[in-house]
Amino acid sequence: MGRKQSFTETELLDTTKKLILEHGYDGFHLKLLSQHLSGARSTIYQYYANKEEIVAACMKRVIATVLENSLAVDETDPMDALEQLLLIYAEESTLHQLLGDASKINTTNSAAAARDLEFIEEAHKTLKIQLSRLFERAQQDQALRQDIPLPVLVGVFFNLINTPNMMNIPTPDWGKLLFQMWIGGAKS
Repeated sequence: MGRKQSFTETELLDTTKKLILEHGYDGFHLKLLSQHLSGARSTIYQYYANKEEIVAACMKRVIATVLENSLAVDETDPMDALEQLLLIYAEESTLHQLLGDASKINTTNSAAAARDLEFIEEAHKTLKIQLSRLFERAQQDQALRQDIPLPVLVGVFFNLINTPNMMNIPTPDWGKLLFQMWIGGAKS
């Protein structure tokens, strides 16, 4: 007698995310996924047709949350908005690692995966536009140096989320610390 379905789509995608982060896209497979879920492997197919669809849906869900939270930020004060955005990015610090494998997804046999990857690409563009807009405004307000090219400011800022939190500082405090380090530098 097989195991009965006892996991939700959310649990499926949470487990997928965890396993991709642990094993990478190439090391992730449906047998591994089913070993970490409390239901029958066939239940996975009630949600998604294949590995590509599951992984793309997982990536879409992560970036959709970041996008939703980012677009809700009050942009009245660009520096405050940038600090809030950094906290949002720190909350989902595995975003770059997770999305780094998006190019490996073969969408030839999966229209759903192709749609999800298109959403991811558009969401990424929207986030870049938002950051560029805030940086331009901060430079115009002379809150940021104008001698540093905008792509450098945006690139370094966005990549702060890749800084390892080796001291396991709570994420809100970690985000504030990263922002202070970025805005003030390391000099005394």
